[in-house]
Amino acid sequence: MGYNCVVLAKQVPDTHRITGQVMNDDGTVNRAALPAIFNPEDLNALELALQVKDRFGGRVTVITMGLPGATRILRDALYRGADDAVLVTDQRAAASDTLATSFILSCAVRKLDYDIVLCGRQAIDGDTAQVGPQLAEKLGITQITYVEAMEGLEGKTITARRNIGNGWQRVRARLPVLLTVTGDANAPRVAAARRMMKYKNARTRAEIEQRVKAANPGASEAALAKLVKEQTDALEQKGLLIRQWNLDDLQADLAWCGRHGSPTKVHRIQSVVLAAKESKDIAPTDEGVAGMIHELIEDKIIA
Repeated sequence: MGYNCVVLAKQVPDTHRITGQVMNDDGTVNRAALPAIFNPEDLNALELALQVKDRFGGRVTVITMGLPGATRILRDALYRGADDAVLVTDQRAAASDTLATSFILSCAVRKLDYDIVLCGRQAIDGDTAQVGPQLAEKLGITQITYVEAMEGLEGKTITARRNIGNGWQRVRARLPVLLTVTGDANAPRVAAARRMMKYKNARTRAEIEQRVKAANPGASEAALAKLVKEQTDALEQKGLLIRQWNLDDLQADLAWCGRHGSPTKVHRIQSVVLAAKESKDIAPTDEGVAGMIHELIEDKIIA
């Protein structure tokens, strides 16, 4: 018996590289100054879905919501073993908070046949851990959060171990189910060279349109449309056209999307600078480090 898994993934700025040079004056991060990466815990969710596929069969579909550039993580997912990928992109979805995002993603997931929905515990650019639980609520399915291991899958019943901070719980649930996966769940597999060769030219329609316009700056709209159609059809025949959906394709209620569907409001942004009231220089020598450790022990900071 095979299980169809849907993985929700997000392209995020690499927050490990945040320095003063990438901060705006208002305290926000200049995302354009940081490299975009596959959200780390979403990779753990993808790996868990691929393990289900390897063991029981079925298909793995990855969905991301964002600008056309987010297709890069969809290709990465295909390189690692995903069977299908979908880009949800629409200017009307801009400025969506977690509530609007989970609504839009629920519309996308409903268009697919699924048994298990998986996503990372949280994204490193927001750290809210809200989208997964909100998505489960909108889909009307059971959720198991903070999953660190899948211990069993038999028929329509899944058993998972979830982290509860100071211990763990073993939870059993009926499918369909949504899992949010922690970074301790597994070690994500690397991209396979054979799949990289197969999917390196996979593109969405939006990427094709961007490439055609860049290569033909003086062409008329009709000529550009013809070239886009030719390239789109060619990729579709080869199985390399990545599906792209907008809000109309999802039949999403626009009142629940984008800024209008986002009740979250930013009250204030502060740039916090931490400054030590007292400091002491430690010589970069064995004696200096030993003395520092001795002082920390005396002050009962470390045992």
